[in-house]
This record gives sequence, structure tokens and C-alpha cells, in this order.
Amino acid sequence: MDESKSTAHLTSSEWDIMFRSYEEVIKNGTETLKLRATMKLVSLLDSVPKHFLLLTVPILIGIIDGTMCNPGPLQETAAYCLKCIACEEDSELLTLICMPRTIASFVRILKQSDGRCRRYMIKCLWGMASSVKDSRVHIFSSGGLEVIVVMLASCTDSGRRYLLEILSALTLTRDVRRALTCIGGLGLLIEAAKHGSMVSRERAAQALGLLGVVKKARRTLVGLGVIPVLADLLQDGDVSTKVVAGNALGIISSHVDFIRPVAKAGVIPLYAELLRGPEPLGREVAEDVFCVLAVAESNAIEISEHLVRILQEDNAEAKAAAADVLWDLSGYQHSISVIGNSGAIPILVELLREGDGDIKEKVSGAIAQLSNHEADRSTLANAGAIPHLIEMLQDESEELRDNAAESLVNFSEDPSYRDRLSQAFAMPAFQSMQGRMVHIRAADQHTVRSLRHMRL
Repeated sequence: MDESKSTAHLTSSEWDIMFRSYEEVIKNGTETLKLRATMKLVSLLDSVPKHFLLLTVPILIGIIDGTMCNPGPLQETAAYCLKCIACEEDSELLTLICMPRTIASFVRILKQSDGRCRRYMIKCLWGMASSVKDSRVHIFSSGGLEVIVVMLASCTDSGRRYLLEILSALTLTRDVRRALTCIGGLGLLIEAAKHGSMVSRERAAQALGLLGVVKKARRTLVGLGVIPVLADLLQDGDVSTKVVAGNALGIISSHVDFIRPVAKAGVIPLYAELLRGPEPLGREVAEDVFCVLAVAESNAIEISEHLVRILQEDNAEAKAAAADVLWDLSGYQHSISVIGNSGAIPILVELLREGDGDIKEKVSGAIAQLSNHEADRSTLANAGAIPHLIEMLQDESEELRDNAAESLVNFSEDPSYRDRLSQAFAMPAFQSMQGRMVHIRAADQHTVRSLRHMRL
């Protein structure tokens, strides 16, 4: 065909002729002709039709397999071609490349090669591991994890980033995480959470969270500096990354030894922002982590300050989440005074009157818990909670009725408020809750006596 003719205007039959010509050269041509034809393919990659590439990929893989014992320019050029194709992230082409036998060959070549060929093979494996989940298992089973860890020990150029991103992708597989722990490579995973694309850093954070579930690994990760790395992701990541990093950091903090170090990393305001955010899962993560961090009284004070501010804002979902956290915190012995001193109670009473259904349910739960304590009962009564609670005894929501009834039963047991509850005493919801609480307390006393007898 005419070399001067633009490839943009080639017909399908002309591309077929070119493919058959390339196939024939690779099959029967000299080494020089094979190299020249493959270099020509490199120059045409931007315009080669997909069906042509699908036919060409097996030939390129064959070149690499066939030159493993005698690597040279031809193998390097074929590796470059496959690298370019893999980085296009076309699922059909990647599936064709990511065959177990092919991946095993690439791992062996990566181990043996150097220079440009090594760089091309790194990027080729990077394209596979980043885009095709099944390839991660095949890379690991072919010894790819050990090869990558060994290379990272000495690699200082731009290839290091790609190796770290391959590592972050591999560690989404449980067997890889176990193996990485055994070979002492957790520091590299922390590095992967610190550098590279945000997608790769998020993968590394997810793997770190999964590793942190194990107590021994959690302690090792903290010793290697995982807390500030995850805190940086919680601050600088996109929405998805913040949720993943926040969850991983929450897992790390779920041991009493690490609650204060996590808080000292300045994460409480970051979790407050996650609570305000648009992602429902992010709000759940922030709620859970706040409940863990609040075990330390100094953290509970700071958390309560943020929750009070959120309760005064216009974000209904964030208000409901903040009220839910206060509900949990009101069960902590040291948090009773913290919540009372934070100024939260008058705001909760206001939301009891004006909030929507979800907010009211969470707020009424917190008030029910707070009403167990004399000082908080006084603050609740002064804020006007009792009339709203009596009104809620007739609400359509069973949970609202129960929470209101529980609060009023607690008030009724304090002589200071009995004369303000006469309207509630005759209401079925109040009477039912009063009976239930008698049974619950009797059962609790029986449990305490049984435990005391067992100890004796």
C-alpha cells in the first residue's frame, strides 16, 4: 500500500492487508524486519482500529514470550506497544492481555529486564492491576508481589509511583495483605497511601483499614506512621477518599491506646465536616468514630462543641446525625456533664418542637437518655421540654411515643416535677412505658445479684 496515504482514510480491507503483512513478517521475517514492522505499529497506534489491535495483541505477547531468553530491541518495542494498549483501559483489550499465562510471562520479564523494557513492563502491569480485578490474583500467584517489593527497595525514579500503585491494587486481595504483612512490607503500603493518584491512595487506605482490624497489625501500622497519612487523606481527598480514609482511621482508633493519638492528629474537625457532607456513608462513619473518640473526656468536649454548631445549621441530615451522636454520648458517664455544659440541651428541645421526623426521633432518644440525670432534667424542664414530651405521647411514630414516655417516666420519679405531669399519667403510652421500665429495672437488679453471687 502507499505509505504516504493517511491512515485516517484507510478502509477496513486495507487494514486487514496490513495486519496479514505484519503477521507474515513476525512469523517468517528476519529480526531486523520484525523490529521495523513493530516500530511501524508503534507509530500507528493512535489510529489503529480496535479489531486490528485485538488481532495484534496475541502476536505482541508471542514476541515477548519468544524473546525471553534473548531480550533485545524487539522485545522492548513489543513491551512498549502493550504498555500503550494497557494504559488505554479498554476492557476488551485488557481482558485479552490479562490472561494468567501472559501475566506470568510479564512478571518474569519484569524480574529479568532493566532500562526501558523494565519501565514499559511496569506500566503494562500497572494498567492491568488498576483496571482488571482478576489480574491482581494472577500477578500475586505469579510472584509479582515479591518482585514489586524487591524493586521498591532500590527504585527511586518515576517508576516508583507506578510500583506503589500496583501494590495498592494488589492489596485489595486478602492473600496479598497477609503476604505483605509476613514480608514486612506494610511501610510500603503506607507510602502508597501517601503518594500517587487519588484512586490509588484510596485503595491503599482501604487496605490499611482492612489490615487494622487485626490488633497486632494495627499496632504495627501506628508504629510505622499510618495515623498522619490517613489524616491527610481525610483532609485532602475527594468525597469517596475521605469516607474510606475516615473509616480506616476509625478502625485504627478503636483501641484505647490509639484514641488520643488519633485525636491529636487534628481529625475531629475533619469528621465534623464528614458529618456535614453529602455522602450518607460518610455520616455513618463520622458518627461511629465520634462515639469511639468520645471515650476520652477531652475529645468528648471538642466533639460536643462541633455537634452543637451542626445542630444550629440548616443541614437536616447532618442535624439528625449530630443528634444521634449526642444520643450515644449521653450514655457515657463522663459525657453527662459535657453535654450539659455544651449548651446542647436547649437546642435539642427546640428541635423537638420544630425538627422533621428523623431529627425528632434522634433528639427524643437523646433527651430520654439525658432525663435519667437530675442536673439534665432541670435543664430540660427549664427549656420547656415537658409540654412537648406530653404532646408527643400521641404521635403517630411508635419510637417517638416510646422516647417521650421514657423521658416522662424519668421526670415522674423526681418529686420536683410530678405536679407538671398529671396530664401524662392517664395516657396509654406513659402507662405502658412505666410498666416496661419496672420490668426492665427488676431484670437488671436480678442480673446484678446473679453476677455478685457468681463472683462470691
